Amino acid sequence: MNKKILISGASIAGPALAYWLHKYGFQPTIVEKSPILRGGGYKVDIRGVAIKVIEKMGLIQEIRQNDTNMRGGTYVNKENKPLATMSADIFNLRSEGDAEVMRGNLANILYHHTKDDVEYIFGDSISSIAEDDDGVIVTFEKGEPRTFDLVIGADGLHSNVRKLVFGDESPFINHLGFYVATFTIPNYLNLDQWELYFHAPEKVVSIYSTKKQAEAKSFFAFKSPLPSYDHHDKEQQKGLLADAFSGVGWQIPQLLMYMDDTEDFYFDSMSQVEMDHWSIGRTVLLGDAAYCGSPASGQGTSMALVGAYVLAGELASSSGDHHLAFTRYESKMRNFVQKNQQLALDLIDDFIPKSKTQIFFRSQMIRLLPYLPGKKLILGKMLDQVEQAANAIFLEDYT
Repeated sequence: MNKKILISGASIAGPALAYWLHKYGFQPTIVEKSPILRGGGYKVDIRGVAIKVIEKMGLIQEIRQNDTNMRGGTYVNKENKPLATMSADIFNLRSEGDAEVMRGNLANILYHHTKDDVEYIFGDSISSIAEDDDGVIVTFEKGEPRTFDLVIGADGLHSNVRKLVFGDESPFINHLGFYVATFTIPNYLNLDQWELYFHAPEKVVSIYSTKKQAEAKSFFAFKSPLPSYDHHDKEQQKGLLADAFSGVGWQIPQLLMYMDDTEDFYFDSMSQVEMDHWSIGRTVLLGDAAYCGSPASGQGTSMALVGAYVLAGELASSSGDHHLAFTRYESKMRNFVQKNQQLALDLIDDFIPKSKTQIFFRSQMIRLLPYLPGKKLILGKMLDQVEQAANAIFLEDYT
């Protein structure tokens, strides 16, 4: 039985997988390039079957306690005057029972429930992977080489494991034409579980605070062709963001001033990962590394949690036979992944309006929506689409 398993990545998918692997008697080790557990990030949704996974983990109470409990949001113009207001559930297409938490809080919860049972190696990264009949010889940038039975890449859109085993990322990444950025700012607008949205053609900016506290989050998205930039060069990325929003107005000059001092700046393309297969030999990919849905889907966290549950369960039910487990994992996850990736493609045009005319009509629709006789029908179709994607997999009981 393949007991010793190395997981690359300590965000969401990796620790969730480690939780289940330990429960089933495996010996997981997590290596994370960051020297500490990474906080920050934006608010993330946990929907549909992913809530069932959280319940099976016994974490639902903590998740509810850490829910953002956002009350709603307001579309504003350049003068910060309200154009339209809507409840948070409608803004985020949430159904009853769904949860929304800050990514950093979720990562902390998963780490807290695994740190005593799982070996964590922070501040290091895999530099090579060599497989033989007995296992996988892994060398690290800093640590001594070690041998594991299996390797799992749960290390995000620009997965290091995927690059080492599958090759350059370019054949697998489908750029959707947009970029996103987020970072922490002072809550200078005194927001209290409320979000402000500002739209310009092919650009959107939001500011929100999950509580009336000293800090808030800013979120940027903009349309752009795929430029050549260093995924590790934060200063270059800040320059790209500043150039994209130069002269746009609203609160943006103030936000870009705060950007210079932030410690949790995040920037990346809005992309999906599309692969014919997620495993080669004793190595398999999980979460964004295998099937990133992009932020437009709102389902990245849910796919990571569900994928971790299925992969660990299949390894357990096959007594560690990785050939069988990896095949079953992929077979069971494929339809779920495809439904949620399609969801992003269907929603992205609404996510970032293309023109001033589209912005105007959207704000008018939102303003009038509470008074429209077909309100339930309009919202129902959108919610049904999200719910179908979020529940497009049957969860087996592996215990």
